[in-house]
Amino acid sequence: MTLKVSFNIAAMRALSLTTFTGVAAMLTACGAGTGTAQYSMDANGNITSASATTKFANGLTQTASLSSSSVTTGSATTATGVTSTITNPPATSTATSTTSGTSSSTGGTGSTFGTVSTSTSAGTTATGTAPGTATSSTTATTTPQPFGQTGKFTAAFSEEFNGTALDTTKWNDRIWYEAGNATKNYAVSNGSLKIWPQRDATGKFFNRTIDTDGKYYQTYGFFEIEAKLPIGKGTWPAFWLFNHIGTRRPEIDIMEAYAGGGPNSGWSDANFHPTAYAATIWIDAGKLGGTKTMVTSDLSAAFHKYALKWEAGLQTFYFDGKPVYSKAVSMPDPMYLMLDLWYGSASGQPDNTTPTGIGNSFEVNYVRAWKI
Repeated sequence: MTLKVSFNIAAMRALSLTTFTGVAAMLTACGAGTGTAQYSMDANGNITSASATTKFANGLTQTASLSSSSVTTGSATTATGVTSTITNPPATSTATSTTSGTSSSTGGTGSTFGTVSTSTSAGTTATGTAPGTATSSTTATTTPQPFGQTGKFTAAFSEEFNGTALDTTKWNDRIWYEAGNATKNYAVSNGSLKIWPQRDATGKFFNRTIDTDGKYYQTYGFFEIEAKLPIGKGTWPAFWLFNHIGTRRPEIDIMEAYAGGGPNSGWSDANFHPTAYAATIWIDAGKLGGTKTMVTSDLSAAFHKYALKWEAGLQTFYFDGKPVYSKAVSMPDPMYLMLDLWYGSASGQPDNTTPTGIGNSFEVNYVRAWKI
């Protein structure tokens, strides 16, 4: 990452404490923690070099160094072309920083000690400001961890849907035994994948599957999506792991919902909004390993995280970071990832009351997998 700033040296000479504190803010604006900065100045009062170390709340350390060249314009000298190369911990943050501290300076060298507080969110650009007119903007590479989990996880697969089309190097848009439907009922836009109920050219509703069959498989690990579910009769969204190995069909359903069930089914309310979902393990086709239904709030009203920790001999399912179901079953086969919007089963059949179009989507913000 490269960070560039400019500041007025005349103001620095008059307000050394404020400016040197600003340097500390500049060098630590990439993340929350405690920062220490050292700097050197030439005979004209220009900062010629500086270095800083930031220790983050999670124990990781960020180091930075910078050098500058000076030019004179009018009666003031401005240091420009200030560039720092920063080694960041694996995170991306949005930061607005404030700094307090003390400064000492002897013979053109000095040290500043400050505490920087930031607010963070993943996947965006950060801006930090402090007195002394030093500003910075940063972008760092993020390596997110499973929501609500502690321990060691190694990122293995990530799809953030940041583009404008489905990445066909990762995904197929049909299941392996079907030709697929030419009617488009999915899109990647505004940071999410959307799959919605739609009738095709014959007037019929049709299934849509997005999967990594033939492109990505994994055995054991942690698997997570963040999604908002559709409403209406017939809708059957799901996130699952699957494989077709000869005649065998191992399967782990991390989330299946049936909004069309209605209030007497336990799956939805009177308006056919999903209020429950199921997690199910199939050792093979027709051979049930375990299942549980989780009663929830309206799953179409907000995004939620659905996850699985798949270990040798144990599967643990999570909802918004909290364990909701665990089953000791051996599932040793590699499987691929699947997202789909199908119809039927406990949701019944779609009809003219089923909302169609992108406004009623199975919307997925991300799909992530880690090795454990």
